[in-house]
Amino acid sequence: MARRGSNGATTDMNGEGPEGMGLDWLTEDGLEPPAASASASTTAKAVTVAGPELKKKELIDRIVARSGLKRREVKPAVEAMLQELAAAVQAGEELNLPPFGKLKITRSKDLANARVFHCRLRQAEGGTAAAEPLAEADEEG
Repeated sequence: MARRGSNGATTDMNGEGPEGMGLDWLTEDGLEPPAASASASTTAKAVTVAGPELKKKELIDRIVARSGLKRREVKPAVEAMLQELAAAVQAGEELNLPPFGKLKITRSKDLANARVFHCRLRQAEGGTAAAEPLAEADEEG
C-alpha cells in the first residue's frame, strides 16, 4: 500500500521511495523530489552554483568605486535598498530588476528561527553589469 509524503512523493508502507530507493532521497526540508530514473528519456543538466559570498561591506565598496560617490552617501542608499528588497521577498513579490534579472519565489518554508525561500532567478543574455560608471559626476561642485 502506498502513501503520499509531505513533498508529494509516493512511498510504500515500509518507507521505500520510488523504485525501492528507501528514504535516502529525502532532504532535511523534504522539498526535493527524487531524481529521475536512468530510463527517463530526458535528463536535466546539472548546474553547480558555488563561489565567494558577497557581503554588504564589499557591496558598498564596489558601488563607491563604480559610482564615484562617497561612502557616506552610498551606505544609507544601499541599506534602504536591501530593506526594500527583503520586504518585497517577505511579501512574496516577484522582483524584475534589470540587469540583475527576474526573481520569483517558487517555495518557502518557515523554520524555528528563519524562513527559507526557494527562488528562481532569470537573467537575460549579457545580464552582467556594464563596465561604465553607474552615475555621472555631479557638476554642482
